[in-house]
Amino acid sequence: STAPMHGFAPRLRGAAARRRSGAPAALTSSAGGAPPGVPLSCPLPGVPKAVFAAAEGRERFETRVTALENGLRVASQRKFGQFCTVGLLINSGSRHEAKYLSGISHFLEKLAFSSTAQFGSKDEILLTLEKHGGICDCQASRDTIMYAVSADAKGLDTVVNLLADVALQPRLSDEEIEMTRMAIRFELEDLNMRPDPEPLLTEMIHAAAYRENTVGLNRFCPVENTNKIDRQVLHSYLRNYYTPDRMVLAGVGIEHEQLVECAKKYLLGVEPVWGSAQAKDVDRSVAQYTGGIVKVEKDMSDVSLGPTPIPELTHIMIGLESCSFLEEDFIPFAVLNMMMGGGGSFSAGGPGKGMFTRLYLNVLNRHHWMYNATSYHHSYEDTGLLCIHASADPKQVREMVEIITREFILMAGAVGEVELERAKTQLKSMLMMNLESRPVIFEDVGRQVLATNTRKLPHELCALISQVKSADIKRVVTKMLHKKPAVAALGDLTDLPTYEHIQAALSSKDGRLPRVYRLFR
Repeated sequence: STAPMHGFAPRLRGAAARRRSGAPAALTSSAGGAPPGVPLSCPLPGVPKAVFAAAEGRERFETRVTALENGLRVASQRKFGQFCTVGLLINSGSRHEAKYLSGISHFLEKLAFSSTAQFGSKDEILLTLEKHGGICDCQASRDTIMYAVSADAKGLDTVVNLLADVALQPRLSDEEIEMTRMAIRFELEDLNMRPDPEPLLTEMIHAAAYRENTVGLNRFCPVENTNKIDRQVLHSYLRNYYTPDRMVLAGVGIEHEQLVECAKKYLLGVEPVWGSAQAKDVDRSVAQYTGGIVKVEKDMSDVSLGPTPIPELTHIMIGLESCSFLEEDFIPFAVLNMMMGGGGSFSAGGPGKGMFTRLYLNVLNRHHWMYNATSYHHSYEDTGLLCIHASADPKQVREMVEIITREFILMAGAVGEVELERAKTQLKSMLMMNLESRPVIFEDVGRQVLATNTRKLPHELCALISQVKSADIKRVVTKMLHKKPAVAALGDLTDLPTYEHIQAALSSKDGRLPRVYRLFR
């Protein structure tokens, strides 16, 4: 057979070529080893001395921040590659809407990258970005709105010009506002019909934890407000919150000086479309944790029909106040959240997938009827919320609530050394893996600079994670358990324990609900 010869031919040709090029005979020996009698620790005879590239210091990768005269901050992070991610982060979100119609941030998110003073339509913007291989996105959260573009680094000037125009010179035409109203109504309908209730429960738990203040305000625009929000309402909001001192222009994968020059060119001394009047009504309220319960009775039997329907479930979320991401206790809470972990009953995988977390070992593995048990940690500039989401059949709601309250009480108990180290390693691994992605680095740079004017680098965060002891976990949990719980419940709530009973369970030693004796069943 001639087949094996095909594999040898290129190798033989390669060896002959190396000999013709004057490569030392020692390097072309068929065995591929060093000449006889020369140990591998010695330099090979006839080979020029290797020149190694110098390892660059950490300072090369530090986040650089420059403040412009108008208060706008420019932050950049170097990253190898042809593409960059640049965007504007603005300290504005649903938490600032107390004096306004609820839903303005949701409107602004949907209206982003529409027509502006320079660009006649969304298509024109996309066409401009296409020339630099770019894509754009806008995301509004409770405390920040973010306009971002990923494109070829050579198109930086165009990108910053576009971002400045989109944020400060939007046309907000009647046609665009009407289209946005339709898009929001569709999104709200979809939200209520979706089999995954997590976005809805997150809204409910925030509303329960911070009743009618700051982060407890609804992130989505209520249906009744869609017709009330017009250009005038949007302009009055933008005048107060889209000011340079509340903005950060962040970039990853570009030179800092170049970004600063572009910022000065397009964001310094620019008069926005709503005028340059001073901001009067800026809400600087600090979040007030209230605790409480939000219940929504809903028929979940037809949420997911089809060939593989999801069974009818009742969803519960129980949360307690944690801390702000600016506090030192934020890191122990992040480790605790990783230690609790959890997921759905159909999750698959080994240790790396979190199968050794407490909510897997103690809840999902022991109670086959539990459909879901997941821990979440929401953290803001002035507060935080650690919660557990659980789903089960409506008939087992009471038992499910007791299992979750017991897990909260067990958090304050002994923490095994192996368990703690595993959670810390997993948290570091997740952090480093996420920060390989350029858009994630961009968001991290922008959010940290917006909140603190500086940025903690990954190696600093990893050092802080390594320092967490089991005593720290116990301390933060004990403090957390002294607060009133926040409860969100969705679905068939016939067997849901009362709020007072849930509160009593979280104040007890074993997390058990008070016994209920019924005369008639």
